[in-house]
Amino acid sequence: MNLSPLSNSNKPPSEPDETLTLESHNPISAGQDLFFLLSDKILALILSNLTKRQQISACLVCKRWLKISGGLQTSLRLLDWDFLDSGRLSYRFPNLVDVDIVQACIISNRNNSGVCLSDKFVSIHVDLFISDNGLFWKPEFLGARVIDRGVRVLAQGCRNLRRLVLLGASEDGLGYIANECLALQELELCSCTDLDLKGLAGFRNLQILKLVGSVNGLYGSVISDIGLTILAQGCPRLLKLELVGCEGSYDGIKAIGQCCQMLEELTLCDHNFEGGWLAALSYCMNLKTLKFQSCKFIDPSPGPDEYLGSCLALEELRLERCRLRDKQGLGALFLVCEAVRELVFEDCWGLDNNSFGAASICRYDYDPFFMFKLSVHSMTF
Repeated sequence: MNLSPLSNSNKPPSEPDETLTLESHNPISAGQDLFFLLSDKILALILSNLTKRQQISACLVCKRWLKISGGLQTSLRLLDWDFLDSGRLSYRFPNLVDVDIVQACIISNRNNSGVCLSDKFVSIHVDLFISDNGLFWKPEFLGARVIDRGVRVLAQGCRNLRRLVLLGASEDGLGYIANECLALQELELCSCTDLDLKGLAGFRNLQILKLVGSVNGLYGSVISDIGLTILAQGCPRLLKLELVGCEGSYDGIKAIGQCCQMLEELTLCDHNFEGGWLAALSYCMNLKTLKFQSCKFIDPSPGPDEYLGSCLALEELRLERCRLRDKQGLGALFLVCEAVRELVFEDCWGLDNNSFGAASICRYDYDPFFMFKLSVHSMTF
């Protein structure tokens, strides 16, 4: 019996699987980087599944990993102003959509002071000096020209920004952001003046704005009715507005209500409004949420009840960490918010039976869907 050799078989030999083998002229050496064979897209997918701490370690492997991991970073809080001013920020992190530069705008001396000032906005090392009246500290900020130059660099390098937190930016600085970052939707401004707010007119898609006028112990910028009117005329499409440490009166709130007709949420934090401003809330026709935070008073002189008006679309009223010993102002607030569906007190001072009695004017006495919430944590009656 004769058997033909396998080489003479009519069945063609199977082709090698190119997806599992490498070409013979490109062998893998013992010290070769296997990740070099992966595309940037696949490597970015791998690095994106690492934790923040692991990504920091991965940045130190090589320049390629450093560049790819930088592209995965979308939010950043700047601590070193030179990193922005030199243009390295946009080169290192090209896909940023959320940037906070407040802390980098404050000149802090880490070498000569062991005292750290912490606030919900910023945490910095301070320099103290002693006088006859005790310890004093005066914060130092970068100049307006320096900040505007850095803001211009940021705007040109990060055009896809959607949220930005600025300190001390002038009208020109805001203009750079408005012209370059067309997708910006949320903006927070700290330590600016009334006239600086003219730069807001260039923002086309701005929907959320937080304006910080004064922070005790840090800076004391004044935002008056002039600034509130400029804000209202420049940002007619606002949906959420937060005013921190701002001054003003009836005219400023009225301008906001008349111009920002889409406004749905208004937050007032530690305000210094003059008496009679509550009556202007009735111009906010579509306001659904009204918040008071850390306020020393509501309205020192609300005026006659028949002139207060009401917010008919209001659904939620929140008072957080407020002093409510001013019964006249509190009663006027409940009258303006008589249509509210949800009333929340959280960590407030000065509440008593009369305070809750004044709240009876709200709709919960006849609306079965009314919700009343009371947080008794750290609350003083």
